[in-house]
Amino acid sequence: MVLDSTTLHSSIEDPVLDRMNFLNEITFSYPDAVSFAPGRPYDGFFEVEEIHAHLRRYAKYLESRGAGPAEVRGAFYQYGPAAGRIRELIAYSLRQDEGLEVAPESIVVTVGAQEAMFLALRVLFATPEDVLLLVTPCYVGIIGAARLLDIPVVAVPERDGRLVVADVEAAVRAQRAAGRRPRAVYVVPDHANPTGSTLDLATRRALLELAERRGLLVLEDSPYRLSGPGPRCPMLKALDGSGCVVQLGTFSKTLFPGARIGYVVADQEVRDGRGGVRPLARDLAKVKSMVTVNTSSLSQAVAAGALLGVDGRLSVLNARAAEHYRRSMAATLAQLERWLPEGRRRELGVGWNRPEGGFFLTLRTGFRTGTEALERSAREFGVIWTPMEFFHPYGGGEQDIRLSISYLTPGQVTEGVERLARFVEALSGETRGRGTHGRGTRGGGNSGGVPGTGTESDAS
Repeated sequence: MVLDSTTLHSSIEDPVLDRMNFLNEITFSYPDAVSFAPGRPYDGFFEVEEIHAHLRRYAKYLESRGAGPAEVRGAFYQYGPAAGRIRELIAYSLRQDEGLEVAPESIVVTVGAQEAMFLALRVLFATPEDVLLLVTPCYVGIIGAARLLDIPVVAVPERDGRLVVADVEAAVRAQRAAGRRPRAVYVVPDHANPTGSTLDLATRRALLELAERRGLLVLEDSPYRLSGPGPRCPMLKALDGSGCVVQLGTFSKTLFPGARIGYVVADQEVRDGRGGVRPLARDLAKVKSMVTVNTSSLSQAVAAGALLGVDGRLSVLNARAAEHYRRSMAATLAQLERWLPEGRRRELGVGWNRPEGGFFLTLRTGFRTGTEALERSAREFGVIWTPMEFFHPYGGGEQDIRLSISYLTPGQVTEGVERLARFVEALSGETRGRGTHGRGTRGGGNSGGVPGTGTESDAS
């Protein structure tokens, strides 16, 4: 049988679903290139024996709580509740690291944050009139999840790398005037993917005030929160006094991504037609039971053992990796300054932001940074990066680059930035030679300035 592509779901033809595959293919095609593309945690600190230690620790924990041999064996080998086995330990961890008090029954353990997004969108978006607001540029996974579920998305472009809450409100008004219902806004408030930016406290409070006033839910996704040094602004969920924040969590950037453990904190009350009340998490668990059935019991056991080993403090577990990211970010910024000093980058129309933590920073250029430029960068200059246009649903970022610093060694950073600078010099020179000066059209309503630093009111 030969299937006509027009009879398949339209998302299959959406370029969003091809973008990560493209990056994987170009990485395999140029194995000697230094890659600033993968947003994965540094694995130089991983030890296989730690996994066994985590499993043994969790088994002892179950035994200490009265579980017999058969029950302990079932906790590793058998199916488990759709909502998850380790909810109480996740709740304890949130209390330890964030001062956030949530009931275990308000948590659903998921197969990574991607499933958490999928479940939240499926439950919350009920009609074709419901729309999702995306502060752009944003993580491509939320765009893809919405596309798979036929949920319309509305871009709220940053201004010079900053989230402006008034722009979110303007989008809400415009959508309601058009007869649609803005249901939720998705934000990455800490060291965002792809920009590396962070929301300041005033912007967090203003966003929550708007959400409460306008009846808008906030989907808070903050996987890079513990990958930076120093004090942190409170989570949106910790500041939320009206129950408008649904938190999407993951252990991929703190424990390790192979565990595929995420979670949703959904403590909103749902009232049924009979007067009953239940937490939103219970509805998410229902949907999960029809998707992945339950999150791997073995993976949950590893995550539980890891949490038990640090008394629930992921910040302690991730401290060594966070220091690596801090050094890697500082080294990348220093090398950029070395190879593209202030005077030269003014001539070229080049700039970058300076995040205080996380995996990513934004490099702006004066030339087109799409897939053709990336392939040439890999082939001729031996350096790979991610076009920022990948993170815009309706155009934008055509002259910007995302650089990920998380997976590289110090030597790779030094070599990679030198190669990148040579690439930028070459493409900038060619663009100037063609007489196309300046930034051109950036798309998405962005003003084209240098993205803000990571300490200002920025979002993903």
